[in-house]
Parts: sequence; structure tokens; C-alpha cells
Amino acid sequence: MKRLKVKRLREGAKLPTYATEGSVGLDLYACLEKEVLIKPMEWKLIPTGIAIELPKGYEAQIRPRSGLALKYGITLLNSPGTVDWDYRGEIKVILMNLGKEPFKVKNGDRIAQMVIVRVERLEPTFTEELSFTRRGEGGFGSTGL
Repeated sequence: MKRLKVKRLREGAKLPTYATEGSVGLDLYACLEKEVLIKPMEWKLIPTGIAIELPKGYEAQIRPRSGLALKYGITLLNSPGTVDWDYRGEIKVILMNLGKEPFKVKNGDRIAQMVIVRVERLEPTFTEELSFTRRGEGGFGSTGL
């Protein structure tokens, strides 16, 4: 198994963890000096207190936690967020409250999950034609429900 280098930027920052043996996403934890209140239809930038070093050719996708979404209406404003392999700054999460009640984020709360994936880089070039597919230009909703 490859290793993910994690740098603690502030005391109390937690190492990302897999919740179960089969988990794909690493849980990310809030690293806060004081609680943050997110009102309905409001969003806040929540620090994790960590920076990471991804291997070249990988990205980290920051995704919502399903339990927070279902129970409280908490999601991520830019989902999934992308952390590029060459970024070395703090991982921060934009939490948004789509629920009906204010939501408190406390230090150490699990706020998001981080999925590490391999990516390919392609060279864009203009062309006059694209290959044929049965779907063709069918866009939003074109394949049915």
C-alpha cells in the first residue's frame, strides 16, 4: 500500500482515517479553535489543520459525508472538490447547510471524506469530427430516469 504524507499544521489536527476496512474515503476532521455555526442556506470554510503530499499523477477528491447530508442537510459547496498533486497548502472544506436548522461544527467533527484517485493528463487538440456513438449529443435526461 502506498503512503500518503500528511503534515500537521496545527496542534490538535487529526490524521485522516478510514472508518472501516472497506471504506474508500478517508474521513477528514475539523480543526477549530471554537465552534462554527452554519445557518440554513449559509456556507463556511472549515479548516482541517493538515496538508498532504500526493504522489504525482494522483488527486484527492473531497466529498460530502452521506450521514451529514441525510440527517442535517450538510453538503459541500463545490463537490467534489479537487486537491491537485502539487498543492501543499491546508486542506479546507466548504460546508453548506441546506437544512432547516442551524448546524454546529465542533473541533474534531468528521466533516467530509477524501478519496484518492489516479488521474491521466491528456493533451487537448481541436478536431473537425468526433467519433459516432449511439447517444450522440443527447444531454441532460436523454437516457431516461
